[in-house]
Amino acid sequence: MIEDWVALVLAPLLIAQGRAARRAALVLSEAAGPRAGRQGGGNTALRVLVLGDSAAAGVGVTTQDEALAGQLVRALHAALPGTMIEWRLVARTGVNTRAALAMLRQESPERFDLAVVALGVNDVTAGARIARWLGAMAALVAELRANWGVREVFLSGLPPMRRFPLLPQPLRWYLGARARRFDAALAAWAQEREGLHHVALPDGSPAMIAPDGFHPGPAACALWARELARNIVAAQGVSMTGKT
Repeated sequence: MIEDWVALVLAPLLIAQGRAARRAALVLSEAAGPRAGRQGGGNTALRVLVLGDSAAAGVGVTTQDEALAGQLVRALHAALPGTMIEWRLVARTGVNTRAALAMLRQESPERFDLAVVALGVNDVTAGARIARWLGAMAALVAELRANWGVREVFLSGLPPMRRFPLLPQPLRWYLGARARRFDAALAAWAQEREGLHHVALPDGSPAMIAPDGFHPGPAACALWARELARNIVAAQGVSMTGKT
């Protein structure tokens, strides 16, 4: 791949830019608020686990209501009237996919119908190889099925890192190209496996990014949550209006 050759030539510059970006980055906290709950009522329940890194944890917004989990729960509740949405968030800043698996194994398992997995950015920035990353994702999916009762896993696509204002060029181009390769590999991998759904992340405006220039702000989280909800609802055989 051309970006691999470019990385070899520009390695000292890319490393220096990465270090400078980390030093310059505005450090934002994870969103405040509950990381589990339920919304709505009715005779049926949909149990949703959200697993991920800093973006899933709500870095870039103030509260969990504005973050991915909160907005996803509201979108699902609006689309599935008469269904109680029970949810839990397991997310931590800085985790890659392998670390997220270790984090999950430290939690007390519950039974969930489906899981939303938002991971990969830290694998991209750390220089992980795609095959190793997908191996970690396979182990994570196996853990979700074996110990958390998850039947369907919705794999969030990687964000358009080529649009992240924090990253200078050519680092932005390089990480953006790697993120696209990872996302394409994830989509192909999921397509070959039952119960896995790759959900491409909408390519929103750079204005939707948080003040740190890296994480999703409230508008980006809303766009992200709606696309995930649309795919989840479609898998239940229901449209976003709640009609079968």
